[in-house]
Amino acid sequence: MPPIALPHDAKAGPTKSEVRAVVASKLALEADDHFAEVGSCTGAVTIEAAQRAGRVTAVERKADRLETTEKNLAANAESVRADVELRNAEAPEGLPDDADALFLGGSRNFEAVLDHAVETGVDRIVMNVSRLEVAGEATAAFRDRDILEEVVQFQVSHGYELAGATSFNSDNPVYMLVGSATPDSSEDGDDGKKVAADGGEPSETRRSSSERRSDVGRIARGDLKSGGNRQ
Repeated sequence: MPPIALPHDAKAGPTKSEVRAVVASKLALEADDHFAEVGSCTGAVTIEAAQRAGRVTAVERKADRLETTEKNLAANAESVRADVELRNAEAPEGLPDDADALFLGGSRNFEAVLDHAVETGVDRIVMNVSRLEVAGEATAAFRDRDILEEVVQFQVSHGYELAGATSFNSDNPVYMLVGSATPDSSEDGDDGKKVAADGGEPSETRRSSSERRSDVGRIARGDLKSGGNRQ
């Protein structure tokens, strides 16, 4: 994918490019996916998702930040393949009911957003957190809803020249929670029981959007059990 341009800035700043690369790998967007984002801000994640997915819905509660998203989206129009809809709302209001993947760029109302993800059967959920205390709360919330697949903590450092040698400036660490609100398609091969995902290795098996949405419909009719208890 071509690198994105962000000529317009917002006070909160964009998600760093190295962090976006990890987000993209966890979301594993496909051409027929509907991607939803909570808190688009500069639009960095929105734009990169729009280079991969078929549909993108970006929800941003601040009108000025949504305007920044729109301007940066226009600056990258040639590389965008998705149908993109920008919504000025405070999540979970404004979130679609048919998203395949969801990214939470912050912790505001995150429990209500996770409830919406469980109710609508979002297959891939990624949430970034920068504060340790919030990371603990978010981890508990993912576990309470039985949607946690893994928690990743990482930190990026950039080198600079110092007295003829190389030193490093470190960015703040990022805590990334990865989960899924659809039935786990991996099985143990012996008795056919679903493998529970609670902090262990995430399943690498991904189904098509149509297959996932079919399962969600079955959940709504009561044919399958949805994931976990909700607060």
